[in-house]
Amino acid sequence: MTDTASAADAAAARRDALVERLFLATVGTWDVLAVYVGDRLGLYRTLAERGPMTSGELAGAAGLSERYVREWLEQQASSAILEVDDAGADVGARRYTLPRGHDEALVDETSLNCIAPIGQLVVACAKPMDAVLDAFRSGDGVPYAEYGSDLHEGQARFTRPMFDALLATEWLGAIPDVHERLLADPPARVADVACGEGRSTIAIARGYPKVRVDGIDMDTASIDAARRHLADSELDDRVAFCRRDAADKELAGNYDLVYIHEALHDMSYPVAVLAACRTLLADGGSVIVGDERVPDEFDPPGDEIERFYYGFSIFHCLPVGMVGEDAAGTGTVMRCATVRAYAEQAGFSGFEVLPIDNDFYRFYRLTP
Repeated sequence: MTDTASAADAAAARRDALVERLFLATVGTWDVLAVYVGDRLGLYRTLAERGPMTSGELAGAAGLSERYVREWLEQQASSAILEVDDAGADVGARRYTLPRGHDEALVDETSLNCIAPIGQLVVACAKPMDAVLDAFRSGDGVPYAEYGSDLHEGQARFTRPMFDALLATEWLGAIPDVHERLLADPPARVADVACGEGRSTIAIARGYPKVRVDGIDMDTASIDAARRHLADSELDDRVAFCRRDAADKELAGNYDLVYIHEALHDMSYPVAVLAACRTLLADGGSVIVGDERVPDEFDPPGDEIERFYYGFSIFHCLPVGMVGEDAAGTGTVMRCATVRAYAEQAGFSGFEVLPIDNDFYRFYRLTP
């Protein structure tokens, strides 16, 4: 075989592999979007609560069109997300079941294995697609609010089980002096900066029964949602949410701990935000940043987690981080050296990568 023929064969093999890969990715995309439908319309929850149902029974229970529900059920069975008792029965007589195990993944919002909110995040990232394409042409950003409620709701739902199970134990609990201060008297004060819907704020307060926690965010819809969550928490004597700039001088020197989770890479001006967080600290205080765990160097091909984060970066995190003049445009794939550089520019003298093991997040401690 000639070198030319060999090269042509190799190119054809690469072509065929890519075509197959993208075809299968499209099938997976339809699965994610169909999960979004089942999640948002309450179809999975209804099946979990009532057991096997026909399309007519499910449509009636959910207040939906039988024909649409039937198509969704057939797709779900075809994709092995749901089970059907007798595929050969009349279309109106087939009964569909949410299998054991799948109920945890799709319905149990307290479980670390609950994946259903990912559908909201994917849909939210695609929502302002025309604006993202325009941003590619202009170099401008896309405001956070253009991504709609699915973005902040999906993010809050996706991270809530981790906050509830891990934030006050495996994460903050792994930093001995911080953990001890949060348990001690006089009660510590914590600022949860860029708190979103406040699930992290509430988890800190629940995990440390003495502390006072202030959730701070500039997004009105997120703060409104956080206040609704707080109303059901019985923590309103120690937790407050405010649409406020962390640079507000009235807040300076008030906090023993500032926490920022999965938000630094989204910020147009991360250095300015970190500098503001430094001024929030009381003597002996520190800033803890939880953000994406990615390799320290760009070395393609990346693993699935890095690819996952690059997807979010293209369609959401980079566009929102490009809003404003001379915006940083960090993107989701924020490597350790970038965080260190931001911390140094913000005036922090101490920088530490904390020994906390998590598949998705890396934790940093910044001290003045």
